Amino acid sequence: MKILVVIPAYNEAQNIVSVAEEVKRVVPQYDFAVVNDGSRDETAKLCREHGYPLLDLSANLGLTGAVQTGMRYALENGYDAVVQIDGDGQHDPRFVPEMAALMEQKGLDLVIGSRFLEGKRTKSMRHFGNGLLNRAIKLTTGKRITDATSGMRLYGKRILRTMATDRDFSPEPDTVAYLIRRGAKVEEYPVVMRERAAGESYLSPWRSIRYMGHMLACIFLIQWFRKRRNL
Repeated sequence: MKILVVIPAYNEAQNIVSVAEEVKRVVPQYDFAVVNDGSRDETAKLCREHGYPLLDLSANLGLTGAVQTGMRYALENGYDAVVQIDGDGQHDPRFVPEMAALMEQKGLDLVIGSRFLEGKRTKSMRHFGNGLLNRAIKLTTGKRITDATSGMRLYGKRILRTMATDRDFSPEPDTVAYLIRRGAKVEEYPVVMRERAAGESYLSPWRSIRYMGHMLACIFLIQWFRKRRNL
């Protein structure tokens, strides 16, 4: 299976070199591409200086636009799957081959790297919100997901074109729920995630609350009115 590691990055100058170098060192069998999402810092400059494959967006499109840019690149260049590794250093690429093996073994469409499939949850507002989304997906699909907000996901060939070309398909929990309802084969694989290496997350407490509210509304209401599409 030919896999492209897509690294979306927005103002990740403090992290992008270490993330890209780790991908090169740990999973040299896979190609990778950094998607610079209109960063205002030196993210793109550092990628050019180090010779990293770079998809440089002139404006900030957000996570959906950045990941879809990487997916379109993968489609155009004959890749079978795309794995998202965020540019903040939280995702450990050593789990990618194991996620890929699970995908091939079970014929899956999506493999989610889960922090909680085998690990313990901590008591925090972030994990409380994650739990709400997990329960929403269970109620609407019947499928148990333990880490709905995980950004470490491996997308298989059957859903790659849809994810790459349809703006409604974002790399978010509501899309996971929709894909399951449309018949996608989705499983989780236990991974360990790290704290952000440097810099600050864009998710402030207020933004986190808004994000959770939006995702819950999409899962319970909005997605039921979406046009039915074949995967």
